[in-house]
Amino acid sequence: MDDSPAFWHTRFQQQAEWTRSLRAHLLNLAGLPPRPRALEVGSGTGALLDELHPTLNLAGLDIDLARLRFAATRHPAQLAGDAHCLPLVAASFDLTVCHFLLLWVADPAGTLAEMRRVTRPGGWVMAFAEPDYGGRLDYPEALAPLGMHQTAALQAQGADPHLGRRLRALFAQAGLQNITCGVLGGEWHTPDPAAANLEWQVINQDLHGQLPPAELAKLQAEEHRAQQTGERLLFVPTFYAAGQTPAH
Repeated sequence: MDDSPAFWHTRFQQQAEWTRSLRAHLLNLAGLPPRPRALEVGSGTGALLDELHPTLNLAGLDIDLARLRFAATRHPAQLAGDAHCLPLVAASFDLTVCHFLLLWVADPAGTLAEMRRVTRPGGWVMAFAEPDYGGRLDYPEALAPLGMHQTAALQAQGADPHLGRRLRALFAQAGLQNITCGVLGGEWHTPDPAAANLEWQVINQDLHGQLPPAELAKLQAEEHRAQQTGERLLFVPTFYAAGQTPAH
């Protein structure tokens, strides 16, 4: 199993690609001031910081020190801290964002409350991606067990695989206004072998010890076959939300 920052940086870069056009849309919607102060909560290895708009004055915060050190080689403004209790004064940022974070925290409502607290009045809080495995679609049917096993693996790791459906409600409960919420679109292309290999590295780590190696290998072979024939379809509803802090 590879738990190195370098491995996860590659995975986080892949995830950042999935939300690139959405982020551009939401940042344009926000109408931020010139050179806005922005914070990513749960910034990990800095993959999303690499991708965020160059006009943003960026800082990252994460609880994993090894990943923070990896990110600091490119983004010096890195803070160590817990998303449930941000070590920052109120109204410090024009924009506070997260990316595949809320499903992993013990108290997503508390985390959003903290993100709102450190955002100035009239600023924006955005969650770019939160999946909901309850709506996952796998085709061909022989691959349906893969979704069930991955959902169970997320739960075993402490994640909430159904967080996505709660995202708009969580933003409303945090007192955010002018909320925009939606689901990332699905689009299927000729499979990229490098992306497929990375995906299976993650799957193997998630399901290590949960499935016999032979069964896991059988699922991997079936997915490869379905990709080669053009049959494979995988859709995990992934929600996003943006909300504005009250002006007064």
